[in-house]
Amino acid sequence: MTDTIQFHELPDGRRLAYRLHRGSGPALVFLPGYMSDMAGSKATALFDWAKSRNHSCLLLDYSGCGESSGSFADGTLSRWCDEVVGLIEALTEGPVVVIGSSMGGWLMLLVGEALGERLAGLVGIASAPDFTEWGRSAQDKVRLQAGETLLDSNPYGPEPMPLHPGFFAVGQANLRLQGEIPIDCPTRLLHGQRDGDVPWEISLRLAEALRSDDVQVTLVKDGDHRLSRDKDIALLLGQVETLIAEGIIS
Repeated sequence: MTDTIQFHELPDGRRLAYRLHRGSGPALVFLPGYMSDMAGSKATALFDWAKSRNHSCLLLDYSGCGESSGSFADGTLSRWCDEVVGLIEALTEGPVVVIGSSMGGWLMLLVGEALGERLAGLVGIASAPDFTEWGRSAQDKVRLQAGETLLDSNPYGPEPMPLHPGFFAVGQANLRLQGEIPIDCPTRLLHGQRDGDVPWEISLRLAEALRSDDVQVTLVKDGDHRLSRDKDIALLLGQVETLIAEGIIS
């Protein structure tokens, strides 16, 4: 099958953009961060790496992001989780390894729970579960609960970064760090200690909350939030490769 951008249409008319390479082993599924898409450097590097080794790999854009249809203002964790799971079920077979960046590291938990026995592994990059809780002041929460959209400065682009009340409400209903997360698969978490957006301690909290005993956290002392330098991407690919080589997710 071609690995160019294709579209999967949902019953309500939403068209989800994706790239798929059908190969061997578990399907590697990359979940971008908030307001990001599958054209990012980490997603592209993972896809190219998987293709070169003939590993199955799926990239996608959530509705309202990238090449997919819809409005970003309608996006929520539960909506995007349903989209991801729907694509996985429609396009892949067998075990799945979910790789999530930033917000994608929160979403991968919801997707992983929904996949059940198909979930073979998780890899989080600057994972940001529960950021609607720890990342917002009490005043912000009051404004969001009142239906106000907050506009934050965006260090990665000229446009402000909106946080819509719908996303906030669904996020607060899907907090995962306040109890045990019922996931038992091997998990690898990467986090830069110079991350200005998501404190690296969040990955330690996530490691503690996961029910799995096979959890490893790698801290990159000089790493920022994106972890998109060549050496950061090499570290990410090395984590995935090691899991496969050890037979954990083969």
